[in-house]
Amino acid sequence: MDKIKEVLDSSKLIVITTHKSPDGDAIGSSLALYHFLKKKGKEVSVIVPDSFPSFLNWMVETENIIHYDTQTEAADNIIEKADVIFSLDYNSLTRIAGLRNPIEKSNATKIVIDHHQDPQEFADHYFVDTDSCSTCQLIYEFIENLGELDKLDKVIGECIYCGVMTDTGSFRYPSTTSKTHQIIANLLDLGVENSKIHQEVYDNSSEHRLRLLGYALTEKMVVLTNHNAAYISLSQEELKRFSFKKGDTEGLVNYALSIAGIKFAALITEKEDMISLSLRSKDDFYVNKIANEHFSGGGHIYASGGMLETTLEEAISRVEAVMKSNG
Repeated sequence: MDKIKEVLDSSKLIVITTHKSPDGDAIGSSLALYHFLKKKGKEVSVIVPDSFPSFLNWMVETENIIHYDTQTEAADNIIEKADVIFSLDYNSLTRIAGLRNPIEKSNATKIVIDHHQDPQEFADHYFVDTDSCSTCQLIYEFIENLGELDKLDKVIGECIYCGVMTDTGSFRYPSTTSKTHQIIANLLDLGVENSKIHQEVYDNSSEHRLRLLGYALTEKMVVLTNHNAAYISLSQEELKRFSFKKGDTEGLVNYALSIAGIKFAALITEKEDMISLSLRSKDDFYVNKIANEHFSGGGHIYASGGMLETTLEEAISRVEAVMKSNG
């Protein structure tokens, strides 16, 4: 932390990055750090690989986030001038798509703040805790370690709360600790409105999203009872039928995992150029090993992701085979 303090004190232009398809923890941690560094008088930019769900747009200054896939030239110019680059909520440059090249070329000091297993070596400094429930909790602890909790305010607190809430499944996952609840209590004391944030994130669905959910559960969910596993698959055609927008399948895999007796669940989604896998597990089944060994992915013990460069039908067959051999 002493070295990081020196770096921050001497820096002027800071860039904050996070992973492809940013979620609540990614955007929450990025904006929390953004607002904190702005209060320290720094020039700060948040650059993300691509778009994020609209139910996160309520956070202050989401409109100023730069999307690399559509604002490439502007982002490249900012990264080239940066003194410091923060890498939030990702453990490998493979997680940031096109952002990888300019960040690899940059001579800026690179700082990782993350909670994923197996961090790769690509930065100068690491603030990593793989037992932490979220990167947003680590942002709070990062500010705490800097001795600057006095700079926290309601805006920063709302961003941190959002990331902790979404990455803990509303505080129900095993990674939620007493420290997590202590932090949340401190945020509430700052005026953070917990019920309002929950409403913005979870009670803000489109009619199309709810109809997609109903279709996925009634028509597309396959339960392998004898193997304690279940999966849902969705094709591009099916997604288009329900006017799919980014974030519409958020949390869908958890419905399959909520079935009594199910320990391993998967959401198999057909993208334009590959098959995306969202994997979840519970109890004594560790899904991160499955993601790494079979699906070129990784993540947390109970929540991981992966991908396959095959047809949807082949992906379904491979997921079924893995479920049957591990169930």
